[in-house]
Amino acid sequence: MDHSSPILKALIDQDHYSRWLGLIIDDYGLGFCKLHFTIRQEMLNGFGIVHGGIVFSAADSAFAFACNSHGRLSVALDVQISFIRSAKEGETLYVDCKEIHLGNKTAFFDIAITNEQKEIVATFKSTSYRTSRNVLE
Repeated sequence: MDHSSPILKALIDQDHYSRWLGLIIDDYGLGFCKLHFTIRQEMLNGFGIVHGGIVFSAADSAFAFACNSHGRLSVALDVQISFIRSAKEGETLYVDCKEIHLGNKTAFFDIAITNEQKEIVATFKSTSYRTSRNVLE
């Protein structure tokens, strides 16, 4: 991971929710972010499996880190998630976000969420809007 990135540091310093999720960034650079987290009891739904909102949130955080990595303040325009399989307390999930197109005003990302066996738990596709502001302003 690029620990020296002032952009990533600025984003994480202000992102209390991602810290609450326990997200650990494994790799980060221009247009990508890889992270993981372990499912805790308070992340479970009424069926005893990880709440879909938790999986969505982890993917959304990786997306936020990746889409802002170029330094231009970027926000989500749309996202689409597909849940493939469940996960339980104590399992570690891995989130791999990759930029697939970078335009002047928009960028597109594919995110895969996998479990410890490298099985797909969910897929997340997203579009960001790239403002004219700098992340570090």
